[in-house]
Formats: sequence, C-alpha cells, structure tokens
Amino acid sequence: MAELSLGPLLRYVDWESGSTATVWVEASRPCTVEVRCADGASGSSPTFVVAGHHYALVVVEGLTPGTTTAYEVLLGDLRVWPPEGSRLPPSTITTPPVADGASAATDGHDVRISFGSCRWAASPGDGQDPVGPDALVTLAAHLAGDPAAERPDVLLLLGDQVYADETSEATRRRLAARRDLREPPGAEVADYEEYTCLYDESWRDPEVRWLLSTVPSCMIFDDHDVIDDWNTSAAWQKDIRGTPWWHERIVSGLMSYWVYQHLGNLSPAELAADPLYAAVTTSRDGTETLRRFAAETDADPALTRWSYQRVFGRVHVLMVDTRAARVLDEDRRAMLDDGEARWLLERALEDPGAYDHLLIGSSLPWLLPPLVHDAETWNAALCAGSRGGRWARLGEKLRRAADLEHWAAFPDSFGRFTELLRRVGSGPDAPATVCVLSGDVHHAYIAEPHWPAGTPGGAPEARVLQLTCSPVHNSVPRSIRLGFRFGWSGVGRRLGRLLTRHGRTEPSPVTWNRAGGPWFGNQLMTLTLRGRNSALTLVQAKSTPEGNQLVSVLERSLTEEQ
Repeated sequence: MAELSLGPLLRYVDWESGSTATVWVEASRPCTVEVRCADGASGSSPTFVVAGHHYALVVVEGLTPGTTTAYEVLLGDLRVWPPEGSRLPPSTITTPPVADGASAATDGHDVRISFGSCRWAASPGDGQDPVGPDALVTLAAHLAGDPAAERPDVLLLLGDQVYADETSEATRRRLAARRDLREPPGAEVADYEEYTCLYDESWRDPEVRWLLSTVPSCMIFDDHDVIDDWNTSAAWQKDIRGTPWWHERIVSGLMSYWVYQHLGNLSPAELAADPLYAAVTTSRDGTETLRRFAAETDADPALTRWSYQRVFGRVHVLMVDTRAARVLDEDRRAMLDDGEARWLLERALEDPGAYDHLLIGSSLPWLLPPLVHDAETWNAALCAGSRGGRWARLGEKLRRAADLEHWAAFPDSFGRFTELLRRVGSGPDAPATVCVLSGDVHHAYIAEPHWPAGTPGGAPEARVLQLTCSPVHNSVPRSIRLGFRFGWSGVGRRLGRLLTRHGRTEPSPVTWNRAGGPWFGNQLMTLTLRGRNSALTLVQAKSTPEGNQLVSVLERSLTEEQ
C-alpha cells in the first residue's frame, strides 16, 4: 500500500482562468495520485519514478474562480491527506476572481507576494535553536492559528532552499549509514538519494508542510542548493571539475532540482509542451533520461532555461537563473548567457502596458552596499588583468575567499541589466514599480537607484527598487553585520572609490542610496499590490515569552496613493 512520503505542495495556481492548479507529491511506491476538492474540482496522475522515488504533479481542473476550497489527496483509494487527527486547518486552494476572461485580481483586489531566501531547515535537537526561530515555521504557525490572518497569494523562495554543503547532524547520520564520511565529499551530499534527505528535512516539518500545501510557491536555486559560490569563475569550475566526486554532485543536484523545485514552477501548458517531462513521466523509469539531461545541461548550460515567468493579474514576475546560466570565460564573463539575457529582455519589454508592477526575482542582489559593489567591480577588473598577472592571481584568490560573485562581479551584465530596468520603467506605458527581489546576503535592505542627468533616454518614470531579504532561517555572524553596515557608510563609500581607481574600472551607470535597513534576523518581506499602489512589510521571527512570533519591523508605502 502506497504512503505519502512528502507533500502535498500547492505549486501553481492559474491567474488567467482561475480554474486550474498543480499539486506536487512524493509517494512511497507506484500508484495513482488523486486530488479531490470540496467544490468538485479534481485531478489525478500516475506517479513517475526517478532513482527509486515516486512522484506526481497533479493538474487540478474545474476550480471555481474567486473561491477558497479545501482539498484532500488520495493514493489509489486511500486518503492520505490531510493526516488523521491533524490539529492544523484543512489544506486549501484559493483562486483569483476573474471577469470577462481576464484576471481581476489587481482591479480592486490585493495581490500579496511574500519572499525570502536562505533557509537552513535543520531542527534544533535540544529545543534551543542557535540561529533563532525559523521565519517560515513561524509564518505557518501564525496563519494556521489565526483564520482571519491575511495569507500570501504566493511565496517566492529565492534560493538556498536546501544546503547541499552544510548538512545537519541528523542528515550526517543518514549519510554515514550509507558511506564513509572520511572520504570526499565528506559530510556534504554526494548523490540523488542524499539530496532526497535534504528535501525531506526541509519540507517535513508539520507547519511548513501545511503552509506549502496551502500557499502556492515559486522557487529558484542559488549556490547552496548545489555548493557554496557555485560557478564563481572559470578557474573555480576547472578546479572543482577535477575532483572525483563533483560530477555526481552536480548531476544529482540538477536532477533533484528539476523534480523537487522546477516542475512546480511551470504551468500545465508548459508541462504539456515539455519533451523532457513527457519522456520522464511516460517511461517505466525516468532516471537515466533525467541523468542524461542533467549531465548535458552541466556541460552546456545554454541547452536549458531554468528562468520562468508568472503572471498574477497585472503583476508580472520574472524569476531569473543567475547561477547555471553564467558565462565564465574571463574575456567574456556574463551573469546570463546570450539566450538567457535575450529571454529576460523580451519578457520584460514585450507588453509593458499589460502590467502595473514588474518583479524580477534574482537570487543575487543587483544593488549591494556600495563598498561591496566597488570591491567586486575592482576584483573583476583585477581578474581580467587590468593590473597584470600577479594581481590577476591575487584577484582570483580574493574572489573565492570573499564570495565576490554578485552582479557587480560581472560589470558588463550589471550595465545591461541596469539599462533594461531603465527601459522597462520609462515611457507612457511604464509600470508603477519595477522591483528586483533578492536574498543571499543574510540581511534585508531597500536600495533605490538614481540615474545621472544626461542619461540617454532619461531616468525612468517608474519607481525602481532593490528589495533584499534573507535569511529565512540561518546564522548572521557579527562580522557580517559589521561588514555590511560599514559597506553602507560614508567611509566605506570612499574606500570603494579608491578600489575602483586602482582597478581602473568604468564608473557605474547609476548611484544608489539605502532607503531602508540594514535589518538582521530570520525574516520575510511581503509586497501588497493593488492597482498601481504598492506597500512593503518586513517581519522577523522572534522568541517571546508567549512563544515564537512574527514581529513587524517595517510597514511602508512604495507609491503615492492612486
């Protein structure tokens, strides 16, 4: 008899028809997975197999627009969700209201988008969490305990959903039962089976499991989903490809990302048109097909696009791959390869009058504290040879040691991305806001760019912002706090200018100021969008005498009331 191993995760809800959704599950053995909703909507799918694990992504059809309906999951004839005796509310699917064949969700209705990154999911063994309460667990408990609480319409998880290179004590015990941890890669994950342990640990917590079954989610990887500073440079890539364990690690990382995260990002129409999805789900065992895909993608990242677009009424979200799509050759370094950059350009500019807000999910911040930005630009110039071979070798060592690999470390890409944001925010059909949503740097802040007078095309009419929020649950050492605070300071800015002069770098096309923060802690940001209005909140998970709670740190309007 099949059992529910993991899930369900409510992934995609169609905001155009308001009648379709997808639900992801993992089962213990082959079976047919059925989702039944209280309003009569339903869907079913046979499981597919990868590396001995059984999965299904069920397309639920017939949902009623503008409603919230409870659902249950069956494996064969056996109901397995919700669990018997659960103290948590029923899992539900909420659909947007639809009028005249188009989503009315932003016409008098709020769209709430919560986001964050960097969630190390290990539970404290003794009940005392050394890094503080988990913001996702705390959010789940808050929503489950207060039926009147406003729920996000979607969670954007911006990377480091799992940590392949920083395993918990519980996971290390599971790894040690399989192999000798004295051999590389040691206590890091080595293969697909070990990746399944990470996802199990991340998504099995009862509150988080309920939250992900009820609130749709969009995901994109960052480095720790594979390894710290993944694809920093060509030299880094050459070195790691020379290790005996790396090939299995990267292939398994991409395979597991495809199964656990990527599939749920796609609409039913995109799934139906995906030849890999068809091949894996219709074969008796999709393992070798998926392995071959992952190996080919690692060898030539341009073969695969992990980036994707989601539409929430008049709010458009572009989730961008800033890890696998990099070009690392030193003479043509780019954050995005040509195909990825073209996709982003076309999606952002194809119909600007169709949205009031453009949100670009980039796991890595576009705008950093000025000193950090200048240090990365300086380092990129050194590595490219601006001060000779000795400085280039030193630059490569610094790049790896100090994690100098954000947008600023790819100066040409930074310039092109900045110009794209200016173009999107300009003209008579410009949206009200253009926001880059990021994580990675273990603190939260708001940065606002300023285009100098004389910029070709002029400054944008839209409000353009960098919104950064991390971690959801991880440590924030005192050195990081001090370093980032100094990076925003006047002294830090002056030091940055000295570095750029030494590196003989080109000036940045924009300047920017810190419009909020920095804030440190386990936290989540939420954008509330209605028409052309936008408001931002930041909450942190805090331990109080009454238990773990979400504490409001910021509530701010980002637009003038319209």
